[in-house]
Amino acid sequence: MTTPVFDAQIPATASPKVEFISLSHLNPSTELNPVKVPHGIDLDYFKRYVATLEEQEFDYTLLPYGSNSADSFITAAAVGTLTERIRPIVALRPNTTFPLVAAQKLATLDQLTQGRAVVHLISGGSDDEQHRQGDYEPKPRRYARTGEYIDLLRRAWTEKEPFSHEGEFYRFDDFGPGFATYSGDPIPISIGGQSQEAFDIGGTQADIFSFWGEPLPELRTEIDRVNAIAAAAGRPDPRIWVTFRPIVAATDAEAWEKAYDYIGKIGATYEKAAYFTRRHQSKATNIGSVRALEFAGASERYDRALWTRTAAATGGQGASTALVGSPETVAAAILDYVDAGADLVSIRGYDTLADATDYGKHVLPLVRQEIAHREATGRRGSLQSEHLGYYSDDFVAAADSAADKAADRAAALEGAGA
Repeated sequence: MTTPVFDAQIPATASPKVEFISLSHLNPSTELNPVKVPHGIDLDYFKRYVATLEEQEFDYTLLPYGSNSADSFITAAAVGTLTERIRPIVALRPNTTFPLVAAQKLATLDQLTQGRAVVHLISGGSDDEQHRQGDYEPKPRRYARTGEYIDLLRRAWTEKEPFSHEGEFYRFDDFGPGFATYSGDPIPISIGGQSQEAFDIGGTQADIFSFWGEPLPELRTEIDRVNAIAAAAGRPDPRIWVTFRPIVAATDAEAWEKAYDYIGKIGATYEKAAYFTRRHQSKATNIGSVRALEFAGASERYDRALWTRTAAATGGQGASTALVGSPETVAAAILDYVDAGADLVSIRGYDTLADATDYGKHVLPLVRQEIAHREATGRRGSLQSEHLGYYSDDFVAAADSAADKAADRAAALEGAGA
């Protein structure tokens, strides 16, 4: 692997700032240790988790949505009540809530949190999951619906007089004025996806475009792609959100030992899950999942610290690529993505609450110190040049050693079972 030059020159593509996102977990069950939670929500755990995000100075938290999960509007409202600074991101599928009702709910959340609300629109990557709640539109029409939805959200927040609408998906008469947001301005809208339809809607209408963690050259190509669409539409570049699941320990070697311990547990969890078996009976069709599995099939290791073994173990379901290493190595890897243009970085762990604490104490401060250094001096600091990850022979040796030990343990277990 050729080592890039990490000199003091800040790349032209670099974002001047970075903010951090986590995902709020409602109970202590994890892929490492699945536990049954009778009602789905462990209230004490949820409160502790959200308090940890606030204490560790995360900027946002995503409230996920699924057909069998807690309602994201209500959990976002709970986050707003439990915190003073964290911005709740409501994950919302357009098929589940009429746009004018969604605008009302989001504006209410925004007022209750004094301007902290954000919405992430999910057009739907899985036909099966969409069907569970009665949505049988094919993917291209789902994205077309999202485009109409975005227009109606913004009109509901900003029109001063009643208006009517007759579009491809929605029709109504004499709505408004709608319930205002805290500032009177539209709430930030995020979308993601890897289809051409996703890029078209993201470039022409979204404030934020989200990606799963991918190798740096490929991600930069995708950023250029969405920015070009925005430029052609006469819009500013959307903010870029990229997601990882870092595996961090005090040293690089300890992080690799942890990573290979995790991978056995993660793989076992997904193998036991019925939905994992069903999904693997047919090839993944979600483009993001397909890309994740293709990257994992080509190599486990990319750039400074990107590890795709976790994506392979989960079947490419959701954001699952890891950054592995010491806090310094992982912080340097995050800065590589900031240099590529990301300014919203989502990091959530496999050991959810403990990882949120560790990230806040050991990773976020390093990244923020580097951003402050750049702002003050106009130059990069030394973190990226000193903690090289895969560009260092010692790091590769630590990864290889951990892999060999894991293989030996697996062989011993197989032999004992035989």
